[in-house]
Amino acid sequence: MLPACLKPVRAARELSPLRGGACSLAQEDQGWSELPWSEEVADAGRSQLINNTEDIMSGKVGDLSPKQAEALAKFRENLQDVLPSLPRQDDHFLLRWLRARCFDLQKSEAMLRKHVEMRKHMDADNIVNWRPPEVIQIYMSGGMCGYDREGCPIWYEIIGPLDAKGILLSASKQDLLKNKFRDCEMLLQECDRQTQKLGKRVETVMMIYDCEGLGLKHLWKPAVEAFGELLTMFEENYPETLKRLFVIKAPKLFPVAYNLIKHFLSEDTRQKIFVLGANWKDVLQKYIAPEEIPVAYGGTLRDLDGNPKCVTKINYGGDIPRKYYVRDQLKQQYEHSVVVNRGSSHQVEYEILFPGCVLRWQFMSDGADVGFGVYLKTRIRERQRAGEMTEVLPNQRYNAHLVPEDGSLTCSAAGVYVLRFDNTYSYLHTKKISYTVEVLLPDKKSEEQIQQLEETVNELDLNDANQ
Repeated sequence: MLPACLKPVRAARELSPLRGGACSLAQEDQGWSELPWSEEVADAGRSQLINNTEDIMSGKVGDLSPKQAEALAKFRENLQDVLPSLPRQDDHFLLRWLRARCFDLQKSEAMLRKHVEMRKHMDADNIVNWRPPEVIQIYMSGGMCGYDREGCPIWYEIIGPLDAKGILLSASKQDLLKNKFRDCEMLLQECDRQTQKLGKRVETVMMIYDCEGLGLKHLWKPAVEAFGELLTMFEENYPETLKRLFVIKAPKLFPVAYNLIKHFLSEDTRQKIFVLGANWKDVLQKYIAPEEIPVAYGGTLRDLDGNPKCVTKINYGGDIPRKYYVRDQLKQQYEHSVVVNRGSSHQVEYEILFPGCVLRWQFMSDGADVGFGVYLKTRIRERQRAGEMTEVLPNQRYNAHLVPEDGSLTCSAAGVYVLRFDNTYSYLHTKKISYTVEVLLPDKKSEEQIQQLEETVNELDLNDANQ
């Protein structure tokens, strides 16, 4: 797949013969780009639509324009002082950094030199032998399992069982970054082994994101921010290594989650992400042989003891016991503060224009507990008491003076939602409340596509029933 800066203007939609549908989250078109049957077919289609000029060369070894070849030679010359510290010095490796910055020598060099410093900081040459803390080893989900039909390693991310809050309360952010850096180094080493084994260059990785169980707990703000740092680390240090990423079993909350993290991703990365419909098992087998896919994902691969989930290769996470916690809370920065007098309450209103948005809040109180609840107004443009509104999240008292409180709510209907801090029960104490409230919008393209995939499945089911 060509980087966006090397692509011509798209002249036609690439149609997919895959039954049930699958669509990319790229923003290249106003509509959705269909998942190509294979990258080779897609590249062949492009070559028919555009002239063979240097602007559309892939930028890979054996497919360089004169200007790209000149840039590569100059790039190598400029990097003589750091080449010995790089894991590889061949043209394949250097071209990854040039493609990532559209063959801009200055930007490519700055990116690679920053990576060299990162490698020193992470002790990258020895990182594969580094043992993460026990809590990360046991509860950080994901793992490498199998190879696609072209020999590229496959990495699985298991989202649902991941205890994001537990991980952040049990491990340092630095250890989490180092663990992900270690995963990436192991994947590239596996690519090198595959290159030697198959006698052809293997330098990219396929990823499968299992989003079953993705829920509001995963939208906890510190967790989203930490995940964003992991994505940024990947983008800055491992350019041009993602072959394609399949999202499977995406729930209706996925568009909101994707909207929160997509700004961490480059446009080229977004173009490689595909949300699969109900026929995801069939789609995976177009790119991966059944014997390379765990039984749990529609293939025939099992662990030696017969486990269909291949747990010796893929970690499925789980809730983290409190014995691993090294802190009770994370330091938070709050956007607002308000004093709620004794015997009174404070209401904050947010207008939700369409269903599917998520309200996310964090708050702490100073000195004593405080009540909190969420309501939906029944009369617009006037203040209503709690008893006059529709209760959405029942009011209850929280010890937010001891542990900051956080939560979220998917808005099932449009309207004005009221977040109410309640101090009416206190006749003696005034409470100072510090809080942050956000309205999380769904990514409209992914939301529309999930709806289209659901409609396609319903239509197929209806046709099958009528036969």
